[in-house]
Amino acid sequence: MENPTQPPLENAQSFSFKAETKQLLNILIHSLYKDKEVFLRELLSNASDALNRLRFEMLTNQAILDPEAELCIRVSADKDARMITIRDTGIGMTRDEVIENLGTIAQSGARKFLEAAKEQKGDLAQVIGRFGVGFYSVFMVAEWVKVTSRSFQLEAEPMTWFATGEDNFQVAPAEMPERGTLIEIKLKEETAEFANDFRLKEIIRKHSDYIGFPIYVGEEKEQVNKQTAIWRKSKQDVTDEQYQDFYRQLTLDFEEPLLQIHFVTDAPVQLYALLYLPGKSERAVFSLRKDDGLKLYSKNILIDEYSKDLLPEYLRFIQGVVDSEDLPLNVSRETVQASGLMARLKKALTGQVFKEFESLAKADAEKYRIFWKEFGGFLKQGVATSPAEAEKIIPLLRFKTNLHPEDWSSLDDYLGRMQADQKSIYFVVGDDEKSVLRSPHLDYFQAQGIEVLLLTAPIDSFMLMGLRKYKDFDLKNVAQAEDGVVEKPEAQQAETEKIAEADFGPLVEQFKQVLGERVVDVRSSGRLSQSVARLVDPEGSLNPEMQRVYKYLGKDYEVPKKILELNPAHPILKNLLGLDPASDLQKLIIEQIYDSALLVEGLHPDPSSMASRIQELMQAALMKH
Repeated sequence: MENPTQPPLENAQSFSFKAETKQLLNILIHSLYKDKEVFLRELLSNASDALNRLRFEMLTNQAILDPEAELCIRVSADKDARMITIRDTGIGMTRDEVIENLGTIAQSGARKFLEAAKEQKGDLAQVIGRFGVGFYSVFMVAEWVKVTSRSFQLEAEPMTWFATGEDNFQVAPAEMPERGTLIEIKLKEETAEFANDFRLKEIIRKHSDYIGFPIYVGEEKEQVNKQTAIWRKSKQDVTDEQYQDFYRQLTLDFEEPLLQIHFVTDAPVQLYALLYLPGKSERAVFSLRKDDGLKLYSKNILIDEYSKDLLPEYLRFIQGVVDSEDLPLNVSRETVQASGLMARLKKALTGQVFKEFESLAKADAEKYRIFWKEFGGFLKQGVATSPAEAEKIIPLLRFKTNLHPEDWSSLDDYLGRMQADQKSIYFVVGDDEKSVLRSPHLDYFQAQGIEVLLLTAPIDSFMLMGLRKYKDFDLKNVAQAEDGVVEKPEAQQAETEKIAEADFGPLVEQFKQVLGERVVDVRSSGRLSQSVARLVDPEGSLNPEMQRVYKYLGKDYEVPKKILELNPAHPILKNLLGLDPASDLQKLIIEQIYDSALLVEGLHPDPSSMASRIQELMQAALMKH
């Protein structure tokens, strides 16, 4: 049924919203969310973007419609008609841009929102709070919306877009002599409070005070917003609430950031910067920031929405704004790069970020632990990919260890707890923390009370390519560490516990016969105490870390041939001696010992293949009872 209050559009063409957009609009229209005022912030943010784009266009293009028009935003209200209008003199839109920008919403984003809404089971306040984004939030308050726009291009025709939030929207030619965009909003009866100049000013000062263009309300000639770029103010003049509010405006992330970095410097390059460390590594469902990179301004004019040249790639999780008086406005990115200016900006920003991380680690260990859980993988990537910066990154790394599996320790913490005669920093590599603690390679070190770093993330193997030494200590994999470890005779196994050599030799030969070419050799181990077996690399082979790197990269990966070491004191092997060497059961057990060792190493190509053998072993065990 046609809305009786909608303005008629002559010569209009009708388009259908896509399914996800229809569902999203339906949720917004029927939402009980209390903070509906965010619709104004979103529309003003869009207007600000349009003005920024126009200002940048004017730097290199003289063919602009209305070049003398003030760059500003005007908001007005008609209480009796329940109407709000928002007008900007920005870049405007062509017919195709109107359809693209207002008729389509990112479908993947819409689906994520709908999934999140479903999980809330009726309580949408938090979801819509995180959503609170873009033009479509206007339908929380609007009976209908009409947008008329004229592009800055001299020959472009003005166009009108109209929608009620139902299944369709209309587009038609319009009359509009000046450049920019006019949004007319017919408010619902229950949202009529917004058709009030005082209320509009209150919302603007709360949410949009730092928009970099004048905002005028009603017929007043005095702008409502302060318009001072927050990053250009001194830290003493900015409150915590203002920092938080600007972060929400920048990202629409309603979770507080872990850290803000606000600094100004004149040497070696002039810059203003306000950077934020988000509370979560995963981008919010409807974050305004659709890509990595910082907002780059020159003399308070936005010149790059997503600059990836200002920080190393591994610090891409940092959000914020950088502004420099030294940056030219109208030259190409390549020219700026060639001048070395971006490199100096990057060096200054990266150095400051590391200082702030170091200060956070010292001043607030709990907050740093939160940071590490969310973003530690990025720093590990930095060690692997940026050798020149690894020295700064490595002290910031945190690890769990066999002796402190619940805590995060720095390498300096580890060094402070080392045994007196210890020559190396030891680590073990595995697939997860629980399984790696059962690694047979840890047997000897657990018995000796030697601390070992637990490396269980895929990125750890890559990190180790850049982390071979810290201070005066080499890092050694416990799977390879044979020399230089601390010996404690009292911790060694008693000779009487072991299988006699006369019996052990034939058992080793039986392992070799069953496993064949899958192993290089089978031998006794003096390092095992709790485990029945372990796999070690023959001399000259690729180290275990690189084996895992090749596995993750899928580079013609094959299970490497290793040496199988057996624990001559283990009950399983002692009982294995009692079986007929020609029996199927002994072969099954030998196969399972080898596959289990592969599994613990994280090298098994097909763990599910063990299922049928394990079933046979269970049947054999049950037959004895």
